[in-house]
Amino acid sequence: MDFFHSQESLTAMQWILRALVAYFFLIIVVKVMGQRSISQLSLLDFAIALVIGNLIAHPLSDEQLGLKGSMITMSVLVILYASSVFITLKSIKLRRIVLPEPFPLIRNGQIMSRSLTKARISVDDLLSAARKEKIDDIKKISLALWEPDGTISFFMSPAFQTITRSDLNIISEPFDFPKTVVREGRVDQNVLKQIGKEENWLLSTLKTNHNAEISNVILATVDSNNQLNLFLYK
Repeated sequence: MDFFHSQESLTAMQWILRALVAYFFLIIVVKVMGQRSISQLSLLDFAIALVIGNLIAHPLSDEQLGLKGSMITMSVLVILYASSVFITLKSIKLRRIVLPEPFPLIRNGQIMSRSLTKARISVDDLLSAARKEKIDDIKKISLALWEPDGTISFFMSPAFQTITRSDLNIISEPFDFPKTVVREGRVDQNVLKQIGKEENWLLSTLKTNHNAEISNVILATVDSNNQLNLFLYK
């Protein structure tokens, strides 16, 4: 365990062991912190990400720094982070400090310049975000909100909203998400059990309807009517 502590110099194998320990420890840290820490970065998430990144990076590049101290510090920070997240869930006042309320960038088709300054973004950034949402005209936007995680939520004016089936009083079938029964040439037995089918049914359907073998299939899904949709290797 010499690689774990400060050394005058490290062998190649000790560097590898130090990197492996740091890698798996970082995975555990992220797991403990939860999906929230990587799905969206709030003020608290961003701060902890910067600190942990620096703590784990230095011992991996400087043999004079031991890995033990960084891991202890990271563990304390993760406990503090988890405690802070729990407190923000319980305290509305603290939540408003860490996660401020969203504020409008566009209201009724008009750009609010002071809000752009507050969010520290330019008009080009706003237009880019609108293009990503397939919005070609700012005038069509009823409300655009700057969210705490740095994203923009757009709400179109009623006159430019997409017509839905409910608007036309059309009765729709219940939503059904297709199940993946084959992926990359491998059959998912659990999915077959869920739909009440056996592998022989799958093989027969592939052969009869598509003249294909399992090894030829990159993806196959089945819907609520047991209809097989196939994608073959090409």
